[in-house]
Amino acid sequence: MAADYYYADAENGDHVDDPSEDALLMLIDELNHNDNTFVTINPADDDPAWYASISLLDDDTYEVERRDAHQRIHDLTTETDRGHIAKDLTIWLADRQYPNQPG
Repeated sequence: MAADYYYADAENGDHVDDPSEDALLMLIDELNHNDNTFVTINPADDDPAWYASISLLDDDTYEVERRDAHQRIHDLTTETDRGHIAKDLTIWLADRQYPNQPG
């Protein structure tokens, strides 16, 4: 089954279609400095206008990037609270446009 709205991919190969807040938190919790330093979130369409990413930094903080070309948004922040990151991303993802999908 393919994603209806968006999907998340981790550097270690984990893939989650339409991840919930809990699934995003799990992906973030599994980040490490050895072989899994980032998670990317992309829309499930052929012409992606936005993306988000979470990267584990050397000081064990997280760099969160959100970009939406249509809305001219580009945010880059550093966070420490994984639950806060997952919640904020879930809210941000709910506000994206998904072609051919109900609002």
